Amino acid sequence: MVLLPLLCGCHQNMEQQSRYDDFERSPLNANGSAMQAPPDGTVAQDTAAAILQEQRPAMTPALIARGRERYGIYCSMCHGIDGRGDGIVPARGFPRPPSYLEPRLIAASPAHFYTVITDGYGVMYGYADRVAPRDRWAIAAYVRALQTAGSAHGH
Repeated sequence: MVLLPLLCGCHQNMEQQSRYDDFERSPLNANGSAMQAPPDGTVAQDTAAAILQEQRPAMTPALIARGRERYGIYCSMCHGIDGRGDGIVPARGFPRPPSYLEPRLIAASPAHFYTVITDGYGVMYGYADRVAPRDRWAIAAYVRALQTAGSAHGH
C-alpha cells in the first residue's frame, strides 16, 4: 500500500524531466553550451552506408565460400538453394521472390544486392541488423556465382 503513492510520484517526474533546448546555455558542459559537437571520427548514417558500399572486398574463393554459408543461413529459405525463388517459405504460401536468373537481376550490380540485403525490397525486410556489411558483400558475391552457374546451364 505504501508503494502506490511512490509510483504515482515517479510517473510525474518521468513526464516533467528538465531538458535543454538547442543553443541554450548549460552548466553541465565545460564550454557552457547544451549542444556539443560530435566526437572526432563520427560519420553520418547516410555517409556510413556510402563508405561501406565503396569498401567492397575483392572477389575471392574465400569470399564466395563465406557468401555461400551466409546465403544458406539467411537467404535460401525464400530464394531457394540455387536462387530461383523456390525456397521453403514461398512453398508454404508466402510471396515468391524473383529468380536471380531474371535478366534485370543478372544486369544488376553487386551493390544492388548489397543494398537490398541492407534495406530490404518489396516484401523482403532489411537484414542490416542481422548480417554484417562484409557478409552482405559475401552474399552478393555468392549470388553472382549462382547467376553464373545458372546461366551456364541455360537457366
